[in-house]
Amino acid sequence: MDKLLFSSVSKKFVMALAGLFLILFLPVHLFINFMLLKSDPQPFNEAARFMVSFPLIRIIEIVLIAAIIIHICYGIYIQIQNWMARPTRYAVSIKTKTSFFSKFMIWTGAAVFTFLIIHFFNFYFIRLGLAEGNPDDFYSVAHRLFKIPAYNYIYLVCFILLGLHLYHAIISAFQTLGLNHRFWTPVVKAFALIYAIVIPAGFAVISITIWLFR
Repeated sequence: MDKLLFSSVSKKFVMALAGLFLILFLPVHLFINFMLLKSDPQPFNEAARFMVSFPLIRIIEIVLIAAIIIHICYGIYIQIQNWMARPTRYAVSIKTKTSFFSKFMIWTGAAVFTFLIIHFFNFYFIRLGLAEGNPDDFYSVAHRLFKIPAYNYIYLVCFILLGLHLYHAIISAFQTLGLNHRFWTPVVKAFALIYAIVIPAGFAVISITIWLFR
């Protein structure tokens, strides 16, 4: 039983489930963020207030944070296992079927994790009173941040890397869950490509619009 629970396969399975949960959350987050493009701050602030006051949302938030932690920890653990399995490079380069995205998942994931720390510091920590800002006016907090060029550069680069991470992650998650199929696998790959472009592009549009035109 212990071998089953702590095997690399079971870890990949749990990481896949956690990753899919995060993927479901991103469109919700994007929808709320589009309210930042309104001239009236009330809709966004009310949505932010609802997110922190509604009990079910608070439970989902805890699950989300747990999913992030599980996804990151398992991802790092599996990557270390892979590195330890081949501690030295081969003298002769051997081509493998490992994709470009798979080789750099740990690094794109690290970039996304760095952004999450910045994001939590600027919003979640304000709500906890650990950082300066008005927790009742996240609209102004967001607009102020998006007016900083350096923040936008980091934001946009991280979302480009997130897109690369998402594309491979979605495909890998479905494969790990055993959902390979002659018909559905191409559908999943198409969905992964569209999702990995549309979601980061949506966040980028918000960032650039506030930065340059508001």
